[in-house]
Amino acid sequence: MSFMVKWIMRFIDEATIVIIAGNGGNGCISFRREKYIPKGGPDGGDGGDGGDVYIIADENLNTLVDFYFKKTFNAQNGKNGGSNNCRGKRGADTFIKVPLGTRIIDDDTKKILQDMTHHNQKLKVGNGGWHGLGNTRFKSSINRSPYQKTLGTKGERRTLYLKLMLIADVGVLGLPNAGKSMFVRSISGAKPKVASYPFTTLIPTLGVVNIDNKKFTVADIPGLIKGAAQGVGLGIRFLKHLERCRLLLHLVDIAHSSNVIHLIRDVNIVVSEIKNYNEQLFNKPRWLVFNKIDLLHEKRIQLNVNKIIKDIDWQSRYYLISSVSQKGITKLCSDLVIFIKSSMEKNDLELNKKSDS
Repeated sequence: MSFMVKWIMRFIDEATIVIIAGNGGNGCISFRREKYIPKGGPDGGDGGDGGDVYIIADENLNTLVDFYFKKTFNAQNGKNGGSNNCRGKRGADTFIKVPLGTRIIDDDTKKILQDMTHHNQKLKVGNGGWHGLGNTRFKSSINRSPYQKTLGTKGERRTLYLKLMLIADVGVLGLPNAGKSMFVRSISGAKPKVASYPFTTLIPTLGVVNIDNKKFTVADIPGLIKGAAQGVGLGIRFLKHLERCRLLLHLVDIAHSSNVIHLIRDVNIVVSEIKNYNEQLFNKPRWLVFNKIDLLHEKRIQLNVNKIIKDIDWQSRYYLISSVSQKGITKLCSDLVIFIKSSMEKNDLELNKKSDS
């Protein structure tokens, strides 16, 4: 139990919060009364506006754990107006910081309000109430002493669902013990836990790869097993962290079994689970990466790979690597850099076409 609590504290990627913008301050009823002006006119001031609520993306955060403890956020109310035409002070705004990649969803309408994808991106999620009017505002030629004011309006109240989806160029997936964490360690500065037992990785890990001064980010998620879409094992709750990736690497432990039928089954399990998750993720560009080739003879490796490729009718790229000996890593990473650059250029071109139209 203590282990699970510790794990929850480390990484939380979903949260529901309530935001309450500030109420507007009330207007004031007041009349000018001075020594030689016993019957002065109205001088009641307006109230101040209520504070707004904003969400700001912060690249220094990587979890929604703060919202595990605090779930309600209030902006300050506006102050009431005063005599001598004094306007009430505006309520202070409230700023809520979230990690990059957080999706903001209205919990009532289920509408996506914004994806927070760049540092210091700001989104107003709650409007403060309008200020009330003092009686000075109601003075007229036929009503010189108005006993009239308005109250400030209520600030906006909303329930928001926050969904963290890590931003990475490349996503790594596969069965437990396929060598995903070791692979991410070998190509980046990330230090995920590595061990020879299933579910070593319990939370997503991000790493930055630098190849000839060209950088890209890679995400490692906990391994999938058969039935993950139905909640078996760690389920598919972490697959959402691959939805923003440009490319998926499907790692396969080529040395897992001497029976190629078992290897084909391993590949199909992962393919089936991501297809059951959603079509968008299934249709992303995906490369097969056969890992741990240092543990088998070269002829056996090629024979098994050829049978797998033929059996599953694989049409995309595949690679043979060893994260331990680094064999094949340089070629794979170089091709990843080229693919990511091409993908970014294609996206820029599509955005330019949309802006021109």
